[in-house]
Amino acid sequence: MLNNLTECEEGDGGPNSQGDATSKESSPFINSSTSDVEKCQQYDGKNMALFEEEMDTSPMVSSLLSSLANYSNLTQGSKEHEEAENNEEARKKTVQAPRMGTLMGVYLPCMQNILGVILFLRMTWLVGAGGVLGTFIIVFMCCSTTMLTAISMSAIATNGVVPAGGSYYMISRSLGPEFGGAVGICFYLGTTFAGAMYILGCIEILLIYIVPAAAIFKMEGLEGAEAEAALLNNMRVYGTIVLSFMALVVFVGVKYVNKLALVFLACVILSILAVYAGVIKTSFDPPFFPVCLLGNRTLVSKGFDICAKTIEQGNATVTTKLWRAFCDSEFLNATCDEYFTNNNVTQIQGIPGITSGILAENLFSTFMEKNSILEKRGVPAVLDPEATVTNTNRYVMADITSFFTLLVGIYFPSVTGIMAGSNRSGDLQDAQKSIPVGTILAITTTSFIYMSSVILFGACVDGVVLRDKFGEGVNGNLVIGTLAWPSPWVIVFGSFFSTCGAGLQSLTGAPRLLQAIARDSIIPFLRVFGHGKANGEPTWALLLTACICETGILIASLDAVAPILSMFFLMCYMFVNLACALQTLLRTPNWRPRFKFYHWALSLLGMSLCLTLMFLCSWYYAIVAMVIASCIYKYIEFCGAEKEWGDGIRGISLSAARYALMRLEEGPPHTKNWRPQILVLMSLDGEQSVEQPRLLSLTSQLKAGKGLTIVGACVEGTYLNNQPQAQKADQSLRKLMEVEKVKGFSQVVISSNLRDATSHLIQAGGLGGLRHNTVLVSFPKNWKQAEEHHRCRNFIEVVRETTAAHLALLVTKNISAYPSNGERFTEGHIDVWWIVHDGGLLMLLPFLLRQHKVWRKCKIRIFTVAQMDDNSIQMKKDLMTFLYHLRFDAEVEVVEMHDSDISAYTYEKTLVMEQRSQILKEMHLTKNEREREIQSITDVSRGSIRRKNPSNLHPQRSIAEESVGGSGEEKPEEESVRLSRPRQVQLIQGKNATPTPTSPTSPTAPTPAAVTPGEEVQMTWTDETEKTNNPAVANPESVKDMFNMKPEWENLNQSNVRRMHHAQELNGVIVKKSKEAKLVLLNMPGPPKNRNGEENYMEFLEVLTEGLNRVLLVRGGGREVITIYS
Repeated sequence: MLNNLTECEEGDGGPNSQGDATSKESSPFINSSTSDVEKCQQYDGKNMALFEEEMDTSPMVSSLLSSLANYSNLTQGSKEHEEAENNEEARKKTVQAPRMGTLMGVYLPCMQNILGVILFLRMTWLVGAGGVLGTFIIVFMCCSTTMLTAISMSAIATNGVVPAGGSYYMISRSLGPEFGGAVGICFYLGTTFAGAMYILGCIEILLIYIVPAAAIFKMEGLEGAEAEAALLNNMRVYGTIVLSFMALVVFVGVKYVNKLALVFLACVILSILAVYAGVIKTSFDPPFFPVCLLGNRTLVSKGFDICAKTIEQGNATVTTKLWRAFCDSEFLNATCDEYFTNNNVTQIQGIPGITSGILAENLFSTFMEKNSILEKRGVPAVLDPEATVTNTNRYVMADITSFFTLLVGIYFPSVTGIMAGSNRSGDLQDAQKSIPVGTILAITTTSFIYMSSVILFGACVDGVVLRDKFGEGVNGNLVIGTLAWPSPWVIVFGSFFSTCGAGLQSLTGAPRLLQAIARDSIIPFLRVFGHGKANGEPTWALLLTACICETGILIASLDAVAPILSMFFLMCYMFVNLACALQTLLRTPNWRPRFKFYHWALSLLGMSLCLTLMFLCSWYYAIVAMVIASCIYKYIEFCGAEKEWGDGIRGISLSAARYALMRLEEGPPHTKNWRPQILVLMSLDGEQSVEQPRLLSLTSQLKAGKGLTIVGACVEGTYLNNQPQAQKADQSLRKLMEVEKVKGFSQVVISSNLRDATSHLIQAGGLGGLRHNTVLVSFPKNWKQAEEHHRCRNFIEVVRETTAAHLALLVTKNISAYPSNGERFTEGHIDVWWIVHDGGLLMLLPFLLRQHKVWRKCKIRIFTVAQMDDNSIQMKKDLMTFLYHLRFDAEVEVVEMHDSDISAYTYEKTLVMEQRSQILKEMHLTKNEREREIQSITDVSRGSIRRKNPSNLHPQRSIAEESVGGSGEEKPEEESVRLSRPRQVQLIQGKNATPTPTSPTSPTAPTPAAVTPGEEVQMTWTDETEKTNNPAVANPESVKDMFNMKPEWENLNQSNVRRMHHAQELNGVIVKKSKEAKLVLLNMPGPPKNRNGEENYMEFLEVLTEGLNRVLLVRGGGREVITIYS
């Protein structure tokens, strides 16, 4: 073994070094920005010689993994996400360690936002009006909608890292700025009106159940519309005061709101536990809450103390307060209300208990008209149909007309709040795990609470009490509070604090949502609301939120505000489901959610339910909400598609196509939307038939019918003379595309030579913004043969042009071994060898392949190379973290490549390679002479190389040569190494040969080209049997002496030696690990920059992929194509 040279100047750095038989003024590889000496010093011993010239654009994976795993680095040429585009300092910020897990970060916040004011203030009334069955259907529909939405949201939220912005970020980045802005505004308005609803609920609890005397507008003695107006005015005044106070709290100390969130949640949970405890208690000891009935009408309890017309006091009959309420005097002979006179007063138990059988009575709905009297079913009453109702203020009256769709609109806000977890994604320890688990568990828990509450309320409480919205028949108690244990005040104060907390949370979250929308600058007139205090608090957005919230306060009725916010939330949820369905159906490459339990059909079902509920709640509110969203959409779009009045549908289609192409021209696609738009370069035979149909099979497996595919072919000649051949070639392409089910376009170019035709295809393929970004080509077969040499040159020019055009390049080797679309791999691996990072295409391709049925059962393995100074254990952890963020399921292995000496075999292989180039380019022989002489040299040189032992070589000046253009296929090894005695080969120089400068390290060393014309150079190769005749050579300790005995090795280009060494070392590792793999994907080294290293480059690729069945060489296009972000 020969030691690796450390003095890189020898044979590589000088301006006259011989490597490619020309002066090396610069590196022969593209993207060279430093000298060969510097490159050699920097990467010496790192086994990266093949890729060292491109390290400035494609860094080593080992140097990049740590930053990729922590998503704190944006790689070269990449603008990963919008935050970094808007704020360059985001790249420098250190990522804070996330703190919260599933319980504290998602589950409890969702519970707090879902459970709230409707449960405490309206749930019993909903059960009483809609019946147990009807209300259960409403609850089931709404909970199913939110569950389906949560499944879609979980898929979107786990499709990458979701930065600040929560649901708005997810929708806008999935559906684009137009839909994102429109839905973001709807979500903002829904959150703002939710704040108004919570504040109204807070005031209702305060004025009706806690401090009725605090009412500014007194309701005593008022009836009908007057009493209603007084109540609404009280709500407006106190609502405005509370809103102002809450806005001030949010402005001054939002951190205190977050700290009190758990306290408010504790109030909610304690209240619910009190209700369940009360239900259990009713089974053996029902609470005493009597309800007084006159006939079948429910009486307001605050107007009397005894539920009777008269009582016996001593020996006299005395009238009660109830008598005086319906009669003109307290005497028995007084004139009384006719209904009062004809009907008896009875008292029933308001909460008979869960074992009473009251559930059957409450099973069906009892809808009421506004201002109708609350009556108990099944109780007889004497009523004159023509008599007018008097003393209405003595009865419990319906304040609104109830019907099924109204109940839906009032109930739905109670199931909103499912996005509280996704809004905190930046604070979660593992958002991709916590958001799905926490949200779905929270919805499951709250759905159980709501559904069980419907049944338990209907089984425990009498119907007249359930329909008594404000508890007027039970001494003004909160109806759900009458059921609670140990006291109704637990529910009253618990619900009061929970509504206060929910209102503060809404006033905290809504301004931040508006600020996120404003900072995106998609709605110009909202930009002012993106500014705030020095610490980032959204001052202006808070002011606008308070003003909008005040409009909800002025409506003053909780039952009227609830359907409004239902519209906005339903629209938001509808678009979440739409985003998930579209991403799934379109199969965008970036759509790789870690949450697997989703389906496009579930998303469409959720979207349909949302749309249905919108029109069920209120058709006119639904239309208004849609009009608002549409106006915002068109405003963001600003310049919509221009109309074109032509031939009907075709005119519209042409206009839409032109508009779409113009939109594509506006800029390159975002990393999330990048997919390979492939130009397939096909070769044709003399009959204009396709030579390699499996290229289209691979294209079909990669594309699955999505995106753009252009299948191109070239015909040599002129357009006028060769048009029929081009048409025949186009028909062949179309027929094969139909057979392989490739959806795309065919294009045949005629040119005077194939090289120019291929260049034209690469440059001019596509239309406008609908252009290819990836070129797929097959590795030239038999490139060493002289008649195939033009294909070799064409291939290298394709590599150069794709690199210059910033296009990705896929090169298939052994394409005939690739599977057809009808084959199935039932097992096996797709192995990815990630050597350098050039945009991530290498990682994306196996994911795309596994979407096809051919490769679906294959597992992905990703290998990366660790150098001596790398921490391979940490590299593996970082790579696993990076793949987790990318949502890739793959096995990971870090292969350690230790520094090793360059073997004599490597030197001989390099010598053969360089001398082959020398002969072909510098010796101007005729074709027949070249084939005859090179073939003879090839036979001899193979015998020397196959031995792989430097001790075989006789210490004489020799030149070994292997043919590039030999007249036949390579012979088997056993035929090419049968040398039993020394052989002599004569190289006869052409008369026009020119001298070649020698290496600066050995200025006196003669070279084959330095001999005068006509001279003969004698070369002797020693057979294996002569090894024993030379003890110095056979002795392993005499390596340095042997080096001195091979002076031609000193003249080798040391850069080529190192590249050959790297190719052999890397190939050995790949073959060892991936020989049985169904497909090997590998970074493709860069092409030679000048024309003199082409055969060397092809030899490097050949050595790199030797011994592998199916290989796909990959070069990135200079931009990021995968992202960890949603």
